[in-house]
Amino acid sequence: MAKVHFVGGEKGGVGKSMTARVLAQFYIDNEKPFLGFDCDASHATFSRFYSDFASPIIVGEEDSLDGMLAAVEEYPERDLIVDLAAQTAKPLGKWIEETDVFGLLDEMGYQVCLWHVMDDGADTITLLDQLLERYPQESVDFVIVQNYGRGNDFSRFQKSDTYKKAVERDALIIELPRLQTKLTQKIDFNNSSFWAVANDRSIMNIAERQRMKVWLRNTYQQLHQLG
Repeated sequence: MAKVHFVGGEKGGVGKSMTARVLAQFYIDNEKPFLGFDCDASHATFSRFYSDFASPIIVGEEDSLDGMLAAVEEYPERDLIVDLAAQTAKPLGKWIEETDVFGLLDEMGYQVCLWHVMDDGADTITLLDQLLERYPQESVDFVIVQNYGRGNDFSRFQKSDTYKKAVERDALIIELPRLQTKLTQKIDFNNSSFWAVANDRSIMNIAERQRMKVWLRNTYQQLHQLG
């Protein structure tokens, strides 16, 4: 079954774009066809790093959002990866509900995956709870990402009622390993894909390339749980 991945988290700075980018790299390395859509008009980090695969859209403009559905119809053999900007839940939810997007995708044979990328703060737990309440459909799968690049202790989440609710919804709860801050900064300044960072000698030294390969290997172990 083809998949549409909405990678969000609503809160700024939790690592949504990094998650979308590593998911895109995972698809590329496993030779799985996909289309990417970048909803972050202010940073456009997804399309900056993977410009050959991603198209920009603006959440709130129905014509732009409808382009995602047109892409699904035109390229039925490809999965979609949608990198959501912060604070897009309201306009995106309105579009989804008015158009019955999830119902349409289900009819077309697509599995909808709602990704919630988290830091270890209280706000991100509240936002997850709201997400679970807003989309009770059985046809929607949840992927919760505990981003260790944005937090060290997720024990409060793991002890929360929201965590129990997520488990009851059969949410897949994974970890995004921490990537060295200096390496992350060099990636951003070079506008480099993860593949380039792991392999291009002109960008990174041998130790940095090896760290990236280890990080990708550990991250891919988490992503393989997606099936």
